[in-house]
Amino acid sequence: MKIFAFTDLHGDSEALRKIEEKIKKHKPELIVCAGDLSIFGDHFTYLVAELDSFGLPVLLIPGNHEQDSLIRHAGTMFDNVKDIHKKTYLVNDCLFIGYGSGGFSLVDEDFEKLTGKFKQDIKKLKPKKIVLVTHAPPYNTKVDNIHGNPAGNKSIRNFIQDIKPDLVICGHLHENEGKTDTIGRTKIINPGFEGKIIVV
Repeated sequence: MKIFAFTDLHGDSEALRKIEEKIKKHKPELIVCAGDLSIFGDHFTYLVAELDSFGLPVLLIPGNHEQDSLIRHAGTMFDNVKDIHKKTYLVNDCLFIGYGSGGFSLVDEDFEKLTGKFKQDIKKLKPKKIVLVTHAPPYNTKVDNIHGNPAGNKSIRNFIQDIKPDLVICGHLHENEGKTDTIGRTKIINPGFEGKIIVV
């Protein structure tokens, strides 16, 4: 499956136009946004409407700049937009697991409470591929390194080590845009505001 992933756009309309050009050129099957589409919700509806107009499924989670309610509303307001925050979404035998918001904690108890549900969905749906989409990066990787120190989330890292997804798409730390790493066989990527085509 060919995915176009991006994060931390922060309302940059010029960057959004460039994203549209890349999508038209590379023809992905779906779009994934790992949060912070806006700056504290400003022009959020406009930004989501633009993404919806691309005519592809758009999987969306909140960043630390969006309230959960904005994402839920977008999922009901637009045909192509799917709210995957704290949810799973199966498409073409690929299971997407979404968890947004935050980005500042080493341990996330709310996320840990959801891991049992996520594992049940994996067992029930038996996907061929698994993609975890989080706003916060996993702990102690190239995508959470700030001045030589890890600033990611240990709960997310533990879950990755447990379920071994094929891919993790994350963001939040702008210093690490475009960087990739691995945890075991799992590829970790912060696609940044310019976005990246990823095949999973």
